[in-house]
Amino acid sequence: MAGKNNALQKPVNVSPELENVVGKGPMTRAQVTSKVWEYIKKHDLQDSKDKRMINPDDKLGAVIGKEQISMFKMTAAVSKHLS
Repeated sequence: MAGKNNALQKPVNVSPELENVVGKGPMTRAQVTSKVWEYIKKHDLQDSKDKRMINPDDKLGAVIGKEQISMFKMTAAVSKHLS
């Protein structure tokens, strides 16, 4: 029987916009999520008052939109760039 986490383990293709943030795919969803967070932390994109909010720069904005976004909505936005 397949484990529940198989979707996270399966390599997926990454859109060109997302590649600008996380690097060349294919990679697993777990790797994508982890690399997006590395990028957010490296570029200090978390809101200083509310760490759950992300303030996208131009590269990340091409993936998740230019507006401030919650970390929960961000995951869904990033998913649209995976295939």
